[in-house]
Amino acid sequence: MENVLNVDKFESIKSLQSTISKLENALSQMTQNGANTTLVKKRLKAVSIGLAMLENIWNQRPHYYTQEDLAEARNVITGLFPSIENSYAKSKADSPQRTLLERRIKALELAVQAIDDLSTK
Repeated sequence: MENVLNVDKFESIKSLQSTISKLENALSQMTQNGANTTLVKKRLKAVSIGLAMLENIWNQRPHYYTQEDLAEARNVITGLFPSIENSYAKSKADSPQRTLLERRIKALELAVQAIDDLSTK
């Protein structure tokens, strides 16, 4: 984790913040429509934990999550990869969508790595 470039750190944190914002908007819409929000809530919590772990490692921000929270977040985040990679494969080369997905994949991979690093301590 110590060999991550500052630009990658910045982009990863911004990407996860953007993902959290999108999930919050989706949760709000789904709640208004009376849809089942369980999956979105799980994803929102997992990505928020991932962001907290990156900020803990890179910016020494404290976190208050249990090992159980970390394990669950890791499982949820790793479960996101197939659908994100599928969207990536369908996206056009050099498109803004592809750039967004590349950054999201990298950010989530770093979040999983951060969770793994903190889980072994």
